[in-house]
Amino acid sequence: MIGARVGVPLLALLLLTGCATVVSGTPTWPGATLEKVLLTSADFPAGVQYDRIVEKPGQPDGAGGPPSMLSNPQGCSDGLTRVIARSAERGPGSAGKYVLSYDGARMVITVLTSPLPMDQIDATAQRCAQFRTFFDPSDAGIPITTTKLETQRPAELVYQQTMQLSGSDSSAFFAFENIGSWSVFGVTFPTQNPSIPVKATLPQTFLDAFDQQVHRIQAR
Repeated sequence: MIGARVGVPLLALLLLTGCATVVSGTPTWPGATLEKVLLTSADFPAGVQYDRIVEKPGQPDGAGGPPSMLSNPQGCSDGLTRVIARSAERGPGSAGKYVLSYDGARMVITVLTSPLPMDQIDATAQRCAQFRTFFDPSDAGIPITTTKLETQRPAELVYQQTMQLSGSDSSAFFAFENIGSWSVFGVTFPTQNPSIPVKATLPQTFLDAFDQQVHRIQAR
């Protein structure tokens, strides 16, 4: 997600007010701070695959990807991420994103320099506590449940989405948290990759990585 607010130019502000207070120090562009707080490959065990995702400025989330699946209730197949897409600021320095790949999990963690609408996220999770997704409207649909998990920090929201397909369950996990005016959200899917020497246990490995990113932002 990418975005930045456009403010009144400093010169115009001075012309309008006729006076100003000079503040000493070096101005810091939000993107510079963002680069400092993003976790890197050095923050994870050797063997974990780490990749930064660089998106095109101004491009909507998910552009070029497949459309979301049909669902009942409507909009539940990508409901949680859609809330973020509607609210996110866009532009250089507004977000940083990376992928972590373990044997057993693929995680995408995003740091935003703006807050998340946590009340809307939770409302969507409640509305989509039980829903069905469809490849075709004539299908019986795939049942999915959204369950809110207990967390150690009151500001954190974590959900487990479980799909029942062909008699077996498969779960994805989502985590969201505001840290002041910044925020973090992440999603992980169970993905087996024996070529990676580090094994993930879900949801704990995902929550450990998420918490590590939150703590890095708190310490900025």
